[in-house]
Amino acid sequence: MKILVLNSGSSTLKYQLFDINGDTYDVVAKGNADRINRSPSTVSIKYADGRKKEVTVELPNHETALREVLKLLLDGVVSSLDEIQAIGHRVVQGGDIFKSSTLIDEKVIEQIEELAALAPLHNGPAALVIRAVKKDYPKMPQVAVFDTAFHQTMPYEAYTYALPKEQIARYKIRRYGAHGTSHKFVAEEAAKLVGANSKIITCHIGSGASITAVKDGKCIDTSMGMTPLAGIVMDTRCGDIDPSIPLYIMKTQKMTPDEVTEMLNKKSGKVGLTGYSDSRDFEAAYLRGEEDVKNAMKAYIYSIVKCIGSYIAALGGVDAIVFTAGVGENSPLVRQLVLERLSYLGIEVDEDANAKRGDIVEITKSDSKVRAFVIPTNEELAIARDTLALTK
Repeated sequence: MKILVLNSGSSTLKYQLFDINGDTYDVVAKGNADRINRSPSTVSIKYADGRKKEVTVELPNHETALREVLKLLLDGVVSSLDEIQAIGHRVVQGGDIFKSSTLIDEKVIEQIEELAALAPLHNGPAALVIRAVKKDYPKMPQVAVFDTAFHQTMPYEAYTYALPKEQIARYKIRRYGAHGTSHKFVAEEAAKLVGANSKIITCHIGSGASITAVKDGKCIDTSMGMTPLAGIVMDTRCGDIDPSIPLYIMKTQKMTPDEVTEMLNKKSGKVGLTGYSDSRDFEAAYLRGEEDVKNAMKAYIYSIVKCIGSYIAALGGVDAIVFTAGVGENSPLVRQLVLERLSYLGIEVDEDANAKRGDIVEITKSDSKVRAFVIPTNEELAIARDTLALTK
């Protein structure tokens, strides 16, 4: 059985095609339509044998991007699109409506569109792609897998903001979180190593970053809030700040809400403090000893450690800390700096293990009181699994 997984971004459409046999999920092709509605735009594919192909093509919208992706798949991957039995979509925002993955019908599409106000860069494009599939392949089963679904088990005290009841009820203002598919995937992998009834803190640290407290397989709190702006310091996002700061900036600098939103999301975080928006450049500058970056690294690590510490209190202890995503998987330095600040827990880092990349690896010593792991995330695999479960 072949399942196509689609991940729609504001100007991208990433994809993976899985060939599923029993418990084996083989990726037969993957790639990306990049710079949609920009120029120059491209569509790429990487085949299972390692070959790659990229074509420059006009991509005025996500519907065109989808058709170009399918055209590449027909060029040596599948002989007919009838070979694809189902399509799974990553959808960022499911609000408080969707508590699990779901088969898509017209009502589901409309609800995804209605929730676009909470995730304008992602829900809108996802709905466009879903509608394009429905238009061209009306019999194709489609499944929506929501980033927010895993966080729907949070208790009232974790997801509620202390605002007037009308704001909460009418405008659906609450903590939703993000990266849920990733947190769920790595938490399940960690549970295989430390036990199903365990207290796990998952750290999805990339350009965007969030931390989640997982107890007995269920999310009880997460660092991102109503939007992905909240939580720890990120590459270009500020993370948690005094909520009066945006109002102060608007009043004193005559900036509009949209301008402040742009600043907090795209010009803050590490890039705001140092000018470096890429974590690799940021880390290289830190190792060179640049003073601004050394200070920013302290603030960055402190925000992570503080969040982990609060979740240890929320969980009533911790059995394992898991690092995943771009920085979490590939930066021994960040992991070392975080875990050093948590040494009071009896954590002992295995430096040789911490230097490894690419596989699931325990990075603490055998006598460490709290275990720490690097577990590569695989959101596409998680989406494919849910899609298969709902369509087979």
